[in-house]
Amino acid sequence: MSMASVMLPLGTAAPAFALRDVVSGQICSLDSFIGKTALLVMFICRHCPYVVHVEQELAKIGRDYRDRALGIVAISSNDPAEYPDDAPPRLKEMALRLGFTFPFCYDETQDVAKAYRAACTPDFYLFDRDRKLVYRGQLDDSRPGNSKPVTGRDLRAAIEAVLTGKPIGSDQQASIGCSIKWKHGNAPSYA
Repeated sequence: MSMASVMLPLGTAAPAFALRDVVSGQICSLDSFIGKTALLVMFICRHCPYVVHVEQELAKIGRDYRDRALGIVAISSNDPAEYPDDAPPRLKEMALRLGFTFPFCYDETQDVAKAYRAACTPDFYLFDRDRKLVYRGQLDDSRPGNSKPVTGRDLRAAIEAVLTGKPIGSDQQASIGCSIKWKHGNAPSYA
């Protein structure tokens, strides 16, 4: 089922997290990105057709910003009991296949998704140096089947603005994707 992101209020402080990277096995947290001018938190998964549609661009963003002051972390919060492709070993395969240059973490309890009010995959959150939310919304206006090219235009413009100290407009378009696959009885009220 497709749905739009919740659009967490701009200025919201980045919720803390401590999750294991499915590739390195290391714990990743907000402190992992100390010294970065901005932090991009992406809620993605392996099986969602909306993520599959943009996965190459997500990997490209990682490569393009690897040597810049942008921290990036991807998080999967889907229930792997119901969606085995979203189990950590399969997420690791995805990260390796795409050459992710950023941590890809698994949110087993789904508490991090709830803290960010993540609703869909993909769902993007960009925070400034003070870890205040400056952008939440779509990668671009491409969707599976709409024949628009995947460019990352909206997210890339926000990243460039925050890295160069320019303002980011508040007219931001919600991301659209598959709903997060909540464990039985775990869905938040906003889902």
